[in-house]
This record gives sequence, structure tokens and C-alpha cells, in this order.
Amino acid sequence: MSEAPVAMAPPPRVPLRVWLLAARPRTLTAAIAPVAVGSAAAAAAGSFRPWPALGALLSATLIQVGTNLANDYYDFKRGADAERVGPTRVTQSGLVAPARVRRAAIACFAGALLLGVALAAVGGPAIVVIGVLSILAGYAYTGGPWPLGYHGLGDVFVLVFFGLVAVTGTAYLQAGTVPAAAWLAWVPVGCLCTNILVVNNLRDRITDAKVGKRTLAVRIGVSGTRAEYVALLALSFATPPLLWALGLAGPRAMLAWLSLPAAFPPLRLVMRAEGAALNPALGFSARLQLLFCLLLAAGLW
Repeated sequence: MSEAPVAMAPPPRVPLRVWLLAARPRTLTAAIAPVAVGSAAAAAAGSFRPWPALGALLSATLIQVGTNLANDYYDFKRGADAERVGPTRVTQSGLVAPARVRRAAIACFAGALLLGVALAAVGGPAIVVIGVLSILAGYAYTGGPWPLGYHGLGDVFVLVFFGLVAVTGTAYLQAGTVPAAAWLAWVPVGCLCTNILVVNNLRDRITDAKVGKRTLAVRIGVSGTRAEYVALLALSFATPPLLWALGLAGPRAMLAWLSLPAAFPPLRLVMRAEGAALNPALGFSARLQLLFCLLLAAGLW
């Protein structure tokens, strides 16, 4: 006599706090900052549009979270988190099954794509192209056959997509063109966002090298990575006076310099600390990016 089939129990519900951990809220400044600066550049040109700006913010946030989840999943699959010294990753720690993290990443990217299609009614097909390229780049950062982050191109990816593309794309969505100020204002947005990654890669360079993750920090070493952080910081603070000098913004662009005191805590850690001691520098660098960019946006507006 055959036994009755046993019903499969549904997978346990993942608490909201765990999904928030997976989303990495500290990194969401990378979505907020470019939309704020791009919207301010559009406003300075007399073209600020609140609803498209909100749509751009939601889309950028979904791409950022999707990238974080994909990074969590693919780093686990490639063994890059086996000796992790940074904040907890939900896949590596067993808090969420890998397949669920992958599905969540796909859902975030799909949501961003749908928003991009809706925003195309305002900004035209170029907005969909920008969205698709950003999503593909977010996936390719650690996924696919040739992950950018594993070949030293993660810094370039962040600089281009979270700086140039996000700022000019946000401004274009609202103004129908890219205001002149946006072509320069993206620089500190991208540089300060890249510095968050620089801290991450400086901290993880030893464990990354063990698993063949050849980040730029692994390639150029400690001294080179610290020099990169300083150079990106200097470029950021050089941009407001350059905007003013070129007549692309008024003297209020110098409001961004009020964030200068916030630059010293992460800079001290980057220049002195190693390993897990660098973890606080991630939060400090993210806060600096947000503060600098909100002040720059206020100055441009």
C-alpha cells in the first residue's frame, strides 16, 4: 500500500529587517544624490518637474537595490564572501536562500524597467535606453561571464552610471535636454559614490585576491587605493568653484563646501585603517556624498 504524498512546506517568511539588511540602506545615497543634483540642474534651467523626478528617484533606488542583491548573490556563488570582514551579507550568512535573493534582484530590475517605460512618456525612448543600460550594468557588475567588479572595472562602472548617466539622465528627463551645469555637476556625484566602493575594496582586497576577484584595489595596492580616494575627494571639492568660475552656477554652488568637515572622518580611516576597521568609513563616505550633493543641489537650484 503506497503512502500518501507529503505536502511540501512553504519556505519560511523572510522578516522585513532581513530584506532591509540585504538592500544595504547606507548605499542608497547613490540613488538619491544624482537625482537631487540632476533635478537641481533642470530647475536652474527652469524645467523642474516633480513627478518625473520622483519616478527617477524610485527607478534609481530599485536599480541600486537590485545591484546590491545581485552582488550579494553572485559574490556568494563565486566564493568571494567566504572570509567576509564587512557587514553581513544575507546569502553568505544563510539568512535568505540564494534563489530568493536572485528572484528579488530580478524583481527590482523589472520594477525599474517598468518605471523607465512609464517615464518614456515624458522623456522619450532615450529614457528606456538609459534604464536598460543601467540595469545591464548593475547585473554585469558581479554577474555574467565577465563580471566588471572582478576585472578592476567596478570603479569605472560606478563613476559612469551613478554619476554621469544618472545626473544627466535625470536632468534630460525633466528638461528635454541636458543643461550645461549637469555636464560638470555629475563629477562630484560620481566621485563620492565611487569612494564608497573604494573603501569597500580597500577593506576586502586580501580576501578578494584569494578568490580571484581582481578589483582595482587588488591591482594597485594599498597606497594606490588610498591615493585614488584622495584624488576623487579632491575632484569633488574642486567642482563647485569650477562651476562658478565657468558661469555654469552662481556663488551658491560653494554651499557644497559646508560638507568639508564631514570629509575628514572617512579620510582619516582610509589613510590609517585596514580590514574590518574600515567598516565605519563606508557609512561616513555615504553620509559625505549625501550631504555634499544635497548642498550642491541647493546651490544649483
